[in-house]
Amino acid sequence: MAGKIEIMETVLRDAHQCLVATRMPTEDMLPIAAELDDVGYWSLETWGGATFDATLRFLKECPWERLRKLRKAMPKTRFQMLLRGQNVVGYKNYPDDIVEAFVQRSAANGIDVFRIFDAMNDVRNMKTAIAAGLKTGKLVEGTVCYTISPVHSPDYFLRIAEKLADMGVQIICLKDMGGLLAPYAAYEIIKKIKTRIPLPLHLHSHCTAGLAQMTYMMAIEAGVDIVDTAISPFSQGTSQPATEQIVAGLMGTPHDTGLDLAKLAKIAEYFYRIRPNYREFESPVNNQIKPDVLISQIPGGMLSNLVAQLRQQKAEDKLEAVLAEMPSVRKDLGYPPLVTPTSQMVGAQAALNVMTGKRYSVVAMETRNYVMGLYGEAPGEIGAEIKEKILGKKEPITCRPADLLKPGLEKARAEAGAMAKSEEDVLTYALFPEIAKDYFLYRDGVAERQPATAVTQ
Repeated sequence: MAGKIEIMETVLRDAHQCLVATRMPTEDMLPIAAELDDVGYWSLETWGGATFDATLRFLKECPWERLRKLRKAMPKTRFQMLLRGQNVVGYKNYPDDIVEAFVQRSAANGIDVFRIFDAMNDVRNMKTAIAAGLKTGKLVEGTVCYTISPVHSPDYFLRIAEKLADMGVQIICLKDMGGLLAPYAAYEIIKKIKTRIPLPLHLHSHCTAGLAQMTYMMAIEAGVDIVDTAISPFSQGTSQPATEQIVAGLMGTPHDTGLDLAKLAKIAEYFYRIRPNYREFESPVNNQIKPDVLISQIPGGMLSNLVAQLRQQKAEDKLEAVLAEMPSVRKDLGYPPLVTPTSQMVGAQAALNVMTGKRYSVVAMETRNYVMGLYGEAPGEIGAEIKEKILGKKEPITCRPADLLKPGLEKARAEAGAMAKSEEDVLTYALFPEIAKDYFLYRDGVAERQPATAVTQ
C-alpha cells in the first residue's frame, strides 16, 4: 500500500472547465493565489486542456500572461498542465517543431509538470511531446486514458503504461476523463501497473457517475501515489471529488495527506463567493449523478459544453438522443477513448446522425480524418462497411500521423508578422490562427471585443 497520498488541486483548470465551460478569468484566480500556494499541494493544475483556447476566445486574455501572473503569485507550488500530445492544446495534430517549441516555452513560463496524453492511447502521438518535456528538465507524466469497451482490458492499460515507462517518463497517470473507473477495476489495474512499473502513479477521475470517491479509496489501497481533487465549491458533478473530502477521509491513517482543513476552508469560502459569477454557464447535469455516463462515456469537460451547444441551436431536447447515439458511433469507429479531441468528434457525429435522422448521411471532416488514420491507430477494428461509407475507395494511412506534416513554426511566424510581439504570440498564432488574430487586434486596440458565439470544447 502507498504511504502518504499527495494531492493535485484542479480548481484553476479542470474543475471550472468541467462545471462552468472554462470561464474563470485570471482576475478571479489571483485574489486567492497566496492561500493556494500555502496549502502544500503536490501540484496545482493551472494550464492546458481547454483553458488556452477559452482564455483567448471568450475571455480575451493572453494564456501565457495568465501563466506568468499565476507563477509570480504562487512561487512555491508545482504548476501542472494537461498537454494533448501531438494536439498540444488544440484539436488536431501539429508539426513536431510547433510541439517542441510550445513545450519549451511552457516550461520557461512556469510549468513544472507536463501531463501528456493521446486520445487514442497511441504512444506515437506522445513521443515528440514527451521527449520535449524531458529535455526541459521538468517532470513528465505519461498518461493512459481509461475507457470501457470490448477491446480495453487491465492488460491493455498495463501495456500502454509500460510503453510510456520505456520512453522515460517519471510518472504514470491513469486518466479517467469520463468518471467510468469503478473501484474494483481501479484496484486491479493499479495493482498490475505498480507491480510491474517502479514509478509514482497519479490517478485522475470525475464524479459524473458517482464512483470517483469510492474508486480513489480502492486506488489508495492498491498503491496509487497522487490523486486529483477540486476544492468543494468546484467539485462533484462532472468535476473531481472535493479536496476537503479526501483530506478528511485520510486523516489519522498511514495515507494522511498532511493538508490543513482550516486552510482549505478559507479557500473554499472564497470560491463559494465567486461561483455565482458563472451561473449562465452552469449545466443542469452539474448537480446530478449520471450513471448513464457508463453507457455514453462522455467526459466531464464536454458534457456541460454539449448542453450549451445544443441550447444555442435550440435543440437541447435532443440531448438524450445524442447521448444514446454516441456509443453506437464509438463502436463503429473502433472504440476510441472519449477525450479531447475524439470526444468532440464522436459527439459531433452523433449529433449529425440525430439531427439528420439518417446515420452518416452527413459526415464531419473530423470523422473522415479519424477513419483515415490521421488521429492515430484505433484501439479496435473499424468495419469495412463504415470505412466505405466514410472514405469511399480511399485507404487509411498507417504511419505516425505527424510524419505527414511539414514544419510549421516559421510559416506561422511569417503569417503573424507584426501582430506577434513575442515567441509566445507566434505559438499562439500557430495553434489557433483565426482566434489569435482576433485576440491580437483586440489586445492592440484595433478591434472591439466581440461576443462569443459558441462554447469551447
